[in-house]
Amino acid sequence: MPASSEVHGLVALMQIQASRSRARVGPSGDVVLLGDQDRSRWDDVLIEHGLAALVRGEACLEGAAPGPYLVEAAIAACHARARHAADTDWARIAVLYDLLMQIAPSPIVALNRAVAHGKTFGPERGLALTATLVHEPALRAYPFLPSVRAAFFHELGRHDEAQAQSARAIALTRNAKEKALLHTRALAYAKSSDTP
Repeated sequence: MPASSEVHGLVALMQIQASRSRARVGPSGDVVLLGDQDRSRWDDVLIEHGLAALVRGEACLEGAAPGPYLVEAAIAACHARARHAADTDWARIAVLYDLLMQIAPSPIVALNRAVAHGKTFGPERGLALTATLVHEPALRAYPFLPSVRAAFFHELGRHDEAQAQSARAIALTRNAKEKALLHTRALAYAKSSDTP
């Protein structure tokens, strides 16, 4: 299907996501979040192929609206183009998540959109968007909602709320590696809150 933007979008998404596989796990098998990954371990060839597939997919649109795979690939491409986490184009990612919420809304997309908006417009904006998700049935047992909220509270210096959200995230986590990651983050929040 060489004329399908969504086929090219899916190929781009798979290649860009696969490019990070070596960096997702630390030496002892611990989970490494995207922002903390050693980007020198990303596969540049897969990124190059993924970005080329994204260009092909966008060329197939011819004025039509993109589908969800193409938008997700464009989000992944923003991360792939940033050689350092600080270089990430969060404003572009926020716009893309706004679009994705229009064409393929879901609670997880809404949470990721909240993260992008928080990174772009500040933690207050991120907290406001996540507050609307707290009673979302699909996210009640999802540990990364309170984890995201903990990060925003921490950024705002609201340490007690950050600790409470971290504790909730840890309690909801069933995966041992994810639980260890969340424990490490909670300890970092506690340590920084003790710093005068």
